[in-house]
Amino acid sequence: MDRRDFVEACALSAAPLVAALTSSVWAKDAIARNYDRVLLVDELGQPLKAASLKPQINYVFHYPFEATPVFLLDLGKPARPTALQTRDKERYQWPGGVGEERSIVAFSAICAHKLVYPTRELSFISFRKGAAVNPQTPSKGNDLIHCCADHSQYDPANGARVLAGPAEQPLCAVLLEHDARTDSLTATGTLGGELFDDFFKKYDMKLSLEVGPNARKTVASRSTVSELDRYCRNPVRC
Repeated sequence: MDRRDFVEACALSAAPLVAALTSSVWAKDAIARNYDRVLLVDELGQPLKAASLKPQINYVFHYPFEATPVFLLDLGKPARPTALQTRDKERYQWPGGVGEERSIVAFSAICAHKLVYPTRELSFISFRKGAAVNPQTPSKGNDLIHCCADHSQYDPANGARVLAGPAEQPLCAVLLEHDARTDSLTATGTLGGELFDDFFKKYDMKLSLEVGPNARKTVASRSTVSELDRYCRNPVRC
């Protein structure tokens, strides 16, 4: 084999390897999206203290838009950084929990399958302490976010990774900052697969009745945190 044939043979044999690396190792990464910095406050309008959160109780606030709800949770245990992927195969590294015990996390409360979300009247999606009980979809673990509409299960201790059900990606993470001096929490942006455009398109009329003309307006300055059982009249348990 002369030198020219050798070089061509090497190039042909390397092509599959290059293609494989291009599609996996060098896959596109999801990046964090910055929105307004929003201080989380209690129902009296005072800065929410991280220490006031009850472990494994479901809290709700709205971010980054007036109509997009978020689950806030103190898991009662550290939540470690986790490597995840969106439905479009974009990889990202969820940074884990914040707070003194690294146990406080926040995720979009919009299910990644049919866009189910908690409203003032009804909620089919929520965090469940212990195992979710459902004969159709046995729980894949304890302390999960469970959607009764399609029985998707998400693990909030691991970036809301999908453990069961038809959801194609984790819940979109809401990034938090914890000020150790004041014990306050601030929402700063999102990470992962956003579904806000689909959400507004699907529920445009409904949101205009629930929230009014500011449904698509970004939250400015402050967002009120409430326990889900106080925010929603009928949290569905399945």
